[in-house]
Amino acid sequence: MASSNPTNASEQQSTEPIVAVPLRHPWRNVFAGVLVVLFALFVYDTATREAFNWPIVGQYLFDSRIGQAVGVTLAMTILSMILAVIMGLIFAVMRLSDNPVLKGVAWLYLWLFRGTPVYVQLVFWGLLSTIYKSVSIGIPFTDITFYQGDLFSGIDLFWLAVVGLACNEAAYMAEIVRGGILSVDKGQDEAAKALGMSWNDTMFRIIVPQSMRVIIPPTGNELISMLKTTSLVTALGYTLDLYMRQREIATALYEPVPLLIVASIWYLAVTSLLMVGQHYIESYFGRGVAPEKEQKSTKGKHDNRTAEEMMTGAITVQDANNSAEMNSAAPKGDGA
Repeated sequence: MASSNPTNASEQQSTEPIVAVPLRHPWRNVFAGVLVVLFALFVYDTATREAFNWPIVGQYLFDSRIGQAVGVTLAMTILSMILAVIMGLIFAVMRLSDNPVLKGVAWLYLWLFRGTPVYVQLVFWGLLSTIYKSVSIGIPFTDITFYQGDLFSGIDLFWLAVVGLACNEAAYMAEIVRGGILSVDKGQDEAAKALGMSWNDTMFRIIVPQSMRVIIPPTGNELISMLKTTSLVTALGYTLDLYMRQREIATALYEPVPLLIVASIWYLAVTSLLMVGQHYIESYFGRGVAPEKEQKSTKGKHDNRTAEEMMTGAITVQDANNSAEMNSAAPKGDGA
């Protein structure tokens, strides 16, 4: 009579697969259902409420005046951001300088423009022709004058708005660029100096390209914020941007809500396009980083080979996700 081996029985029990039961989340499903119901009610109310007046929204959504205002707003946004990025780079380098005068001037600029509301700054830009009625440029304490006259009265309000928005944004871009530059390893700068590269080559060919991966995401957010900040140029008396255009039409029609919806739709459309562009730019400058899919595919896999298995060529790779082992034994050289 054969006796049962308790060791074999325990091994068979240990090799049986474990049935994993997913954890249930009933309250999570209830909360999701409530959100879906609330969203459906909101959509129904929005579609049926008379105050929104959707026929007027459809009538003026592609109106030529609205289209021109969208172009003006987009041009103002891009020009302001280009100027702000250039100024921000200059002030960031000044903040990182060892010269106390340059560092102090940059700090004072950031303190002033970050500490005052952008609307107040735009009002001051609009009052420049009143504050400085006559401007003289020459050599101080002498009668030598190169220019004298009303410098600000002839400037178009569009360019005053661009400069005003750019000066405010440059204060924030300076900190973004400075953070990106500081994120680059100091050894990169030392290696460039060891190769005999000049400061300009080191900064614009080594440091700045590597810092773009850190600079681009917040810069994209600032660009989207700039698009919406253009609605404040009414402080200058400028009326050709999207917000003021819809306001003029709404005042003539006595229908403020539908025209606000028209402006909101265009703001959302342009913002969506900018977000797509930001995604591709981030992908371009993030090429040196391992893609997330590759990191997930290699996560949880461990090489459990012993030294003897490595020498004979046996491969044993354990996947921690499904606890499966794939073994592939190479033929031995001794013919066994």
